[in-house]
Formats: sequence, structure tokens, C-alpha cells
Amino acid sequence: MKVHHLLFALTAAFATFVANASANEPTAKATVAASSTADRINVLPHGFPLKTVAFNDAQGQAHDFTQYRGKVVIVNMWATWCPPCVRELPALNRFSQRLKDDNVVLVPISIDQVEQPQVRAFLDERGMQGFSSFYDPHMKLSAIFPLDTIPATFILDTNGTLVAFVRSFVDWDDPKVENKIRKLAEKHQKSGNATSKTAK
Repeated sequence: MKVHHLLFALTAAFATFVANASANEPTAKATVAASSTADRINVLPHGFPLKTVAFNDAQGQAHDFTQYRGKVVIVNMWATWCPPCVRELPALNRFSQRLKDDNVVLVPISIDQVEQPQVRAFLDERGMQGFSSFYDPHMKLSAIFPLDTIPATFILDTNGTLVAFVRSFVDWDDPKVENKIRKLAEKHQKSGNATSKTAK
């Protein structure tokens, strides 16, 4: 039931975003130069706990989000056949490097249904030899994330709770995006530390 509530909440939030964008279309066109994809990042009013769902690394080993407890996790769902996904990957990789010392980890997950070596070759051809991706070819993560639209990025706090998401392209080189994520990460790292102290 919680999963259904989560998917409904995310879908409803996205629908509201689209409706507002359409209602303000004349204004948006006039101020397009001043817009930022940071505005697309939806911070949820409260976190949603996620059930454990596994995905694989390049060697076929199973992983899940519980192994990242204590870190803020940026989960990026992508595919080679998705132009906006491919467009944002280099900037997303640079973004993760800038935040790696802030206890923030990037977890990119491909939903391609081709063999993993083909995805690796695709990345290498684009000069992304150092970019590591996980894989979910059967889209098992659709049990906790709405994956009908990609690219989609989901942000988890230090306890593995979903606290923000964006279901569209993001310019990860935009300083406003970085500032928004840094503030979100700082907030949840502090709350995570407070929770740990209370538990002790």
C-alpha cells in the first residue's frame, strides 16, 4: 500500500508541475533565458520509506540502496536509447565528482535491455570510460520508482528514504542545481546525524 501511495504522490506532483508550466506558458516563453532546471527538482513534503529492491552491477552482482546508508544518494535512471538521458550524463558525472567529498553518492542505473557490454561500449565511445553504471534491465525498480518517463532522478536521504525527485532532463552543470542539491544534502545529513545520536 505504501508503494502505491508513493507512486501516486510522485505522479500527482509531476502532473501538477506540468499543469503549472502549461498555465504559465506565455510568461515562461518570455523568461526562458532566466529559467533553471533546478526548478524541476521536486522536494517532497515528507520522506517516503522504500522497500528493498535489487539491481545489478556490471559483473552481475546484486546491490540495493541499503548499502549506501549514511550517505545522500542520487539515483539516476537512464538508457542509451534516451537522448535526454545521454545528454545529461557527462554533466551528471562532473556533478557527482564535485559532491563526492560531501557524503553524496551518484548511483546511475541503466534500464537498457541489451547486453551490458553494449552499454559499456556506448559509454566508452562517448569518452566516458570512467563512468560506472548499474543495471536494471527488467525494471524491477519500477516497484518503488515511476519509470514511465526517463531520465528520472530520485534523491534518498541518509536513511534511504525518498526525499526529492525530478522526471526530466537536468542541467547538472547549473550552479543553481548544485546549490539546491547541496542544501538538500546538508539538511538530511544533519537530520541523519541527529537520528543516529537519538538511537544511541
